[in-house]
Order: sequence, then C-alpha cells, then structure tokens
Amino acid sequence: MRSPAPAGTLGLWRRRLLPPLLLLLVRAEVLRCTQLTFELPDSAKQCFHEEVDQGVKFTLGYQVISGGHYDVDCFIEDPHGKTIYKETKKQYDSFFHQTDIKGIYKFCFSNEFSTFSHKIVFFDLLIGDEPPILPEMGNRVTALTQMESACVTIHEALKTVIDSQTHYRLREAQDRNRADDLNERVSYWSVGETVILFVVSISQVVLLKSFFTEKRPTSRGVSS
Repeated sequence: MRSPAPAGTLGLWRRRLLPPLLLLLVRAEVLRCTQLTFELPDSAKQCFHEEVDQGVKFTLGYQVISGGHYDVDCFIEDPHGKTIYKETKKQYDSFFHQTDIKGIYKFCFSNEFSTFSHKIVFFDLLIGDEPPILPEMGNRVTALTQMESACVTIHEALKTVIDSQTHYRLREAQDRNRADDLNERVSYWSVGETVILFVVSISQVVLLKSFFTEKRPTSRGVSS
C-alpha cells in the first residue's frame, strides 16, 4: 500500500494549481468565443445578435460548407443600424473590428439571391482580447522561468492545434458534401446509361430480327 502524501506536499500542489485555475476563470470572463454551424434555406436571411461593450475588439470568421456555389452574403450592423461590414457571394472571409459604441451588434447571413439551393454555414465569433496566460507577464522585468516558458509554448501550440483542427474539420465536411453530390450525380448518370443500353439492345435485336424474317405472299383463291 502507498503511504499518504505529506501535508506539506499537498499544500505545495494546492499553491501551484490554484493560480492557474483562477486564471482560467478570469480568462473565461474576459474572452468570449462562439462557434456555430447552421442551415440557411434558399431565399432566406438569418441574423445573430450579440451585446458588445465600447472599445472591445471582435473577430468574425465564416465559411460555407455546402450548398450551391458555396457562397453567401454577410453583413454586420452596429447598434445604430450602420453597416460596418458587407460582402456578397463570399465562400469564406474574416472581419476584425473594434467597437466605438456599446450595444447590440447584428451579424447577418443572407441566401436571398438563391432560389432553390440551401446552404450550411459555419461561423466563429471571438469577442474581447485574450489576456496573457501568466499574470503580469507583459510588465515583468525578469525573464520567465523554464516552467513558465514551457507553459507559454504549450499554450501557443495548443492554439495552433485548435485552429488547425477547426480548419481541417471544415475542409473535411466540405469535401465530404462534394463527394456525396458527385456520387449522386454519377449514380443517376449510371442509371440513365443502363436504361439507354437496354433500349438500344432491344432495338437492335428487333431490327436484326426483322431483316431475317421471311415474308410469305398472301395466297388468294382463283375464281372459276
């Protein structure tokens, strides 16, 4: 059986783990991130609303996963109804902005130009600045310790991994939809070719049979 850990060791671990946990809670309050995938019907428009304080930075990134030519209209309005961003028929894009006034901002996606194809759209909304992973890291005069440098490196690597995973998930979903669409078209084309092949084969058999069929003259009785 293992002997219980000394009280001093437990206290040391508490002192090491408590600040990072508190820092994660603070980071969750400062930084807000929203990721959503939704279906946008044809000839429709869908808007999302978010309240943002004055002087806060936000970044919007979006991409059309499937539907039509993989394009969509997007525009953003401030609380006064002024359009601060507008793009038409874009497959993907990103927009960065720092707010001038506090209020509810509107993020809209429109598919009104399409009359028969619906779209599946993914967007990522990041609000606020990301605080440093270590407290007072920007105001420190001394160099970081080896453990602190390792934490910062791991944090940056994890951010890169998360961005890469999101990018590859979107590409995988887009390519899968294209493959399914291509497979459906190939299936329909194969069925059409099969029907045409049967029709042509039967027609050739009937035509060849008519060439070798002997036509006997009709016998008529001779009147006496």
